[in-house]
Amino acid sequence: MDLNTSARKRLSPSEYTDQDMSHLSRLRVKRFGSTTMNTTRISAIALIVLSVLLALSLMLRHSPSDRSFGFADARVLETGPRPNFTAFTSLGLGSGSGNVLLQPTDKNNNKLLGGLLASGLDETSCSSRYQAFLYRKSSLHKLSSHLISRLRAYEDLHKRCGPDTESYKKALEQLNSGQTIDSVDCRYVVWISFSGLGNRILSLASTFLYALLTNRVLLVDRGKDMSDLFCEPFPEKSWLLPLEFPFIDQFESFDQKSSLSYGNMLKNNVVNASAESILSYVYVHLVHDYDDHDKLFFCDEDQSLLAKVPWLIVKSDNYFVPSLFLLSSFEQDLDRLFPEKGTVFHHLGRYLFHPSNVVWGLITRYYQTYLAKADERIGLQIRVFDARPGPFKHVMDQIVACTLKEKLLPEVDMQDTDINLSENPKLKAVLVASLSSGYSENLKNMYWEHPTVTGDVIGVYQPSHEEYQQTEKKMHNRKAWAEMYLLSLTDVLVTSSWSTFGYVAQGLGGLRPWILYKPENETAPDPPCRRAMSMDPCFHAPPYYDCKAKAGTDTAAIVPHVKNCEDMSWGLKVVDSHDQL
Repeated sequence: MDLNTSARKRLSPSEYTDQDMSHLSRLRVKRFGSTTMNTTRISAIALIVLSVLLALSLMLRHSPSDRSFGFADARVLETGPRPNFTAFTSLGLGSGSGNVLLQPTDKNNNKLLGGLLASGLDETSCSSRYQAFLYRKSSLHKLSSHLISRLRAYEDLHKRCGPDTESYKKALEQLNSGQTIDSVDCRYVVWISFSGLGNRILSLASTFLYALLTNRVLLVDRGKDMSDLFCEPFPEKSWLLPLEFPFIDQFESFDQKSSLSYGNMLKNNVVNASAESILSYVYVHLVHDYDDHDKLFFCDEDQSLLAKVPWLIVKSDNYFVPSLFLLSSFEQDLDRLFPEKGTVFHHLGRYLFHPSNVVWGLITRYYQTYLAKADERIGLQIRVFDARPGPFKHVMDQIVACTLKEKLLPEVDMQDTDINLSENPKLKAVLVASLSSGYSENLKNMYWEHPTVTGDVIGVYQPSHEEYQQTEKKMHNRKAWAEMYLLSLTDVLVTSSWSTFGYVAQGLGGLRPWILYKPENETAPDPPCRRAMSMDPCFHAPPYYDCKAKAGTDTAAIVPHVKNCEDMSWGLKVVDSHDQL
């Protein structure tokens, strides 16, 4: 279902239609003669005209056409203030919602996310691209001018070298020939669709950053459902790999043992830094089972060698951005692209991943029905790595302990005593994303059966409960993507350790979540959770190797902005110095 959620605005006189102006003209008083009118008559006429204009403005503001945008009551939703934007009317969707309508210039600036997005793409083919700003707070994290200019330059490169261009056809012809390459106009990195949806989103964002840093064109294997879930992010040329690509049928068989993987070619001395000939393509294996030779991808010397290869084919299920920050050849560029280091996925995720119209329908319908009128929205993402059916008591105890301890949710009066209700109770909506329905049902019963000590009203909602992960099922992945996005629209977020689902939500929303520690021995951890150092995701399988010393090392100690993750002690994540707790 395509939803037109264009922001509604109060019309100024210059924006009235011809029909409106005709109606106004019939209300004008007859022109007086050339003699001077007395002040009383002028004031009376002016009062009449102003009254008519005000009445028309109110009629137009609440006309039925305003409700054709797919919103409930055509309300523009935002929690909290938009920096530097002029609010000129409030719709008051709850006592603390702070929902505003924006002036046209503000709206146009904000729907492009401050310059992150390019203008001019077809809005009907991807409603979410220019409507997402209506549903979330403006980012507090400033874009660097260097990132904006590099994205515009990349779009030009993609337009010149993408599918169906002369440069692409030439590069493909050379690839099909199987010969070594002397020179090429364009170089490419092909991303293989692999693993669960959260892993795919994170590895694709990592591969795009690598493409930016190495001036390559990103082409995306569509797999089972990539074109069904996401809009095209670049103007004019598709990011999807054409179906006639020569190795596309072999992608599933590419693995750590592939003879043409970079690691195995190094191991077998097929490639080396002194080689004069250049291979037409190389397969780069960056999946969690990669070995020490595969991990040399993250060394400067090896990047110099790979820079000569026109086609790189990458398979990964990891967010490998943190290890890119350890490469000295990328250091200066990354500093300029991301002065605030922990914003990499936040910016690139919002740039790349726009829900398709069918997924956007799932998101907006659910938001409008259950979340729109809340004063505060709390996201709760629960992933339990246990094959047995839940819910588990120790996990429920941990959720309650975390949300109460951090004052994300109010306590309940178990004695059901007479509570003095607040004159202005807050409506808090809890959005639960979990494969099991048990946790949301327990929360719902808790707040139904007992009053809150604050008088606040708590609503608990869960869009789906699929019971187990069904990676290859199209509707399952649509719902998963919709729920990640809905979580990113919340005001505060609680996530589960190790979960890429939660990483995507926190990054898109610019949220530093409270992370539930992974339980051990079926016991709720104490403390139950902790605040994340940054919103950026965790790299679960980083190399621990010093490329210069050619020896193992603690890669979390090389630079101050790459540290071990809160939820996985051996993982790496990008942080800012002011975020480290």
